[in-house]
Amino acid sequence: MGYETRVRAEWIDYNGHMTDAAYAVVCSEASEAFLASVDLSADYQAATGCTTYTVESHIHYLREAVLDDVVTVETVILDTDLKRLRLGHTLRTSAGDIARAELLYLHVNPPGGGPK
Repeated sequence: MGYETRVRAEWIDYNGHMTDAAYAVVCSEASEAFLASVDLSADYQAATGCTTYTVESHIHYLREAVLDDVVTVETVILDTDLKRLRLGHTLRTSAGDIARAELLYLHVNPPGGGPK
């Protein structure tokens, strides 16, 4: 599964490259795209009342990205069971890998859950 975005001006810090927080935004957007591809998106939440919560994330920063770089994200399932989903993201630009991330999601039925 893949996701692609361009480095946005609001993601650039005073050093001229992408802020650490922007890497997290890219990971979040890539995760949302992945979850939609496996039918665990907003439509799933609306139909069932259940959803996924991010409970842990780790980002390893490997290289800088600059304004207008195209960032592609490769997402793989690292582990899964009935309650948990652990995803791995590799973020790349034309210069190579810029970050690797692991995210852990829990499948939950929050209070007031159930079909809307």
